[in-house]
This record gives sequence, structure tokens and C-alpha cells, in this order.
Amino acid sequence: MAGPKHIRVTYNDVHNIIKETSKRIAEWKPNLLIAIGTDGFFPARVLRTFLKDPSTKKNIPIYAIGLSLYESLPDTTAEQIGTEVVRTQWLGPESTKVLLGRRALIVDEVDDSRKTLHYAVSELQKDVEKELLALPEEEREAARTKFAVFVVHNKLKEKAGTLPEDLPYYPGSEVQDYWLDYPWEMKDIEEHDRLANEDKERKAKAQSAANAN
Repeated sequence: MAGPKHIRVTYNDVHNIIKETSKRIAEWKPNLLIAIGTDGFFPARVLRTFLKDPSTKKNIPIYAIGLSLYESLPDTTAEQIGTEVVRTQWLGPESTKVLLGRRALIVDEVDDSRKTLHYAVSELQKDVEKELLALPEEEREAARTKFAVFVVHNKLKEKAGTLPEDLPYYPGSEVQDYWLDYPWEMKDIEEHDRLANEDKERKAKAQSAANAN
């Protein structure tokens, strides 16, 4: 029985996907990034290279939240892994206040089941709503945070979680429901890159043969 199909992703792959997608994201004019840790940290940092705050032309700040769905962590049970999003790090009250009036882009590496993204968006929206209640009613609408989502890869599959219909969503690349091997998960990066290049060569040869027929 064959194992699951893998897509080996290199650092250059991620960099170039982010570079291209940043052109569309720039039109939305984000001025704050929220990276979902741990795998959203690297994409958020690369994205920051291609985006500037539209009003100040300075670097966009990155805030971090920690969410775990598939990891085995000290405080998780076997039943939670893969089924329940566990919060490992979150914004404190002062950081939540910083979100008010911002255009905040939530960043992660992959949209798989969508459970993690659903949790992140809904919980951040709840926190913002609590902060808005502390403001005079006439100031709340202007201070409301606008959220959007960027993922390096979106898997083309049925999702268990949902996102608001009006939420801007920016997938860098859409892929089949294969196992994604990211470079930051690899101990032997040279071997990973070698195998990734072999995969690309095989795919190119297969495509060339298909075109010839």
C-alpha cells in the first residue's frame, strides 16, 4: 500500500510564492501582521520584506499568536491532537488594544482543515469586540479592526472550519491534498533540496512527455 503523496517545498519556493502574492495583498493595505506560530513565523517575516505600511512607508510590525492542532505538546492529550485547536500563546490586553483601527493580516503556512484559521479569526474578533465596548459608541466603528488572511498554500479539500464570507483571503498557491514537507521542518536541508529538485525534474519531464503526445 502506497503512503501519502508528498510535496517537498524549498525556501526559494516559499519566498517566490510570497513575493508574487504580496502584490495582491498590497492592494488591501495591511499595516499589521499576526503570525500563527510556529509555522507562520517564517512566511510573515518574508512577507514583511515586500510590504510597507501604506501611510508611514515603514516596516509593518509582526505580532505572534501560538496555536497547535497537530503537535504533541506537554499539555495536550492524544484525543486533542488533530481535532482541537490548543492556544499556546496569545495577545495580551495591551497588544489587543494595538489592533484597534488596524488592518491586520493573519499569516500561516497552510490552510488544511481550516480549523486553526477559524479559531484565530473568531477569537481575535471576539477580543477586539471586547475592547470596542470600552470606547464611546460613536468611536467604535472607526476603531473596528479589519482582518484578512494569507496562507502560503491552500489545500483543495473540504474544510472543517469556516471563515467569514467578507474576509479577504489570499492563498499563495493552491495544491492537492498532499503532505507538505516544509524546509524549516527538515534537519538535513541539503537532502531535502536535492529531493525537491528531483521531484521538479520528474514533473517537468512528465509534462514535456504529455505535451509531446
